[in-house]
Amino acid sequence: MTLVKVENILMRRERLYTLLEANPLTIPLVLVLLIIILGGVGVYLAEHKHQGANITTLGDAFWWAIVTITTVGYGEYFPLTLAGRLIALAVMFSGIGIVVVIVGIISQRRIQSLESRLKSMTEARPRLFGDETKTAIIDKIERIDKLTEDEFETLITRVKSLRRTLLEESKNSFKCSRCGNVYYDKPKFCSNCGLDLPDSRGNNA
Repeated sequence: MTLVKVENILMRRERLYTLLEANPLTIPLVLVLLIIILGGVGVYLAEHKHQGANITTLGDAFWWAIVTITTVGYGEYFPLTLAGRLIALAVMFSGIGIVVVIVGIISQRRIQSLESRLKSMTEARPRLFGDETKTAIIDKIERIDKLTEDEFETLITRVKSLRRTLLEESKNSFKCSRCGNVYYDKPKFCSNCGLDLPDSRGNNA
């Protein structure tokens, strides 16, 4: 029975976590509501019997709390007692903090959305670049006898660049375990540090 209760509690916590993750503004909005209620009730209790007070009803107190936490501050209602002013300070700073949190959450979601779009575009771009390069190389090879010396050198450079790109995509690379140099053709030793390179590839090096 105890295990069943524990499982139920864990399942409820997981559902709550999933809900909050999907709706990150839930907690700030709940905090706003609690601060309005507690701040309004607190100011009402501190002010309504004070001589000359302008917050004399719960309606006035809640209106003051809403105006204060949203940092609007019309000034039509304000606390006069020390306790009321301390509550006002707490509500004001809470309002500023919650606004910052909400703006941060919205900005983070926006950035995550832009990063996701950028990542999808970036992942698609290398393949497109490779296909375009292949087409350009094929066109150059078909008229290789008409190429100038400079165009021929450019063709060689493009072929090397395309080969390197394709090898990177296929992870056909060799890494020196001592200095970290990466090679796309398997040499017998590292040209940087002289270490003999074993016959291993990519992530095994």
